[in-house]
Formats: sequence, C-alpha cells, structure tokens
Amino acid sequence: MSIEDDVALLERVPTLRLLGDTSLRMLAIGSEQREFARGDVLFNAGDASDAGYVVQSGAFQVTSTDGGPHELIARPGDLIGELALVLPMPRPSSAVALEYSSVIRIARSLFQRVLESDPPAAMRLRDEFAARTTTIAKDIMRAGSKLT
Repeated sequence: MSIEDDVALLERVPTLRLLGDTSLRMLAIGSEQREFARGDVLFNAGDASDAGYVVQSGAFQVTSTDGGPHELIARPGDLIGELALVLPMPRPSSAVALEYSSVIRIARSLFQRVLESDPPAAMRLRDEFAARTTTIAKDIMRAGSKLT
C-alpha cells in the first residue's frame, strides 16, 4: 500500500481520525506493515504491549481470557490494542488471524513522538479519552444502582 492508502485507512479509525492529516501521515510513514497467515497469533493475553494494530486486510478474532464473554472480530479499519498506544500493560486479550491478514503496526514510541510534535492533536485525543472515561463511569454507576 502507498502512504496515501495508509493515511486513508488510519483516517477510518475513530480514535486516530482525531489526530488530523499531518499526524496521520507521520504515523503512516513511521509504522510498519505485517502479514499473517490463517491461525497466526498477533499477540497473546499477558504479553507485554508496545504497539497498536490497524487491520488492513483479513480478520482477527480477539478473545478475552478473563472468563467474560468478550470476543470480537476485528476487520479492516479496526484498531486492536488501542490502550497499548498510550501505556504499557499486559495484553488483556489474544488476537489470532482468521484468514490471510495484514496490519499496520503502530509502535507506542512512534505514537508518543507524534503526540509530542502535535500538541493540539494530543489535546483532542486527551479530550476523547476523558469523555469515554466519563461515559464508562456513568454506566458503572447506573449498573451499580440497579444492583442495590
């Protein structure tokens, strides 16, 4: 894929779209493409996280190992491992290719450099994460009130 194709794909990801064209171009230039055969593991639960992945082609089954019903299929334009872009943590899930697939791997170090070079983009991302956190907190409070 060309840099323009990569930028267009990254722009489809809601979280990354907040960064704007200049930052997306920097991510596209600095990231790497990886390919996987059916059954290949992208990562396992418990692995150290150092990157997020945008699916270019194919599909990945993402399965949580916490005993909950958390399973999804990631398809082109989906971001797998969003939190790994901003903080180191063990992977909470595993991701396995369901067919021949490719991803754009965005290293946390690259993502952080892009945010440092574009403070307005970093502020938009911070505001989005704050809004999500507020929504999650409200949902938890509502669920808790239903239990009592």
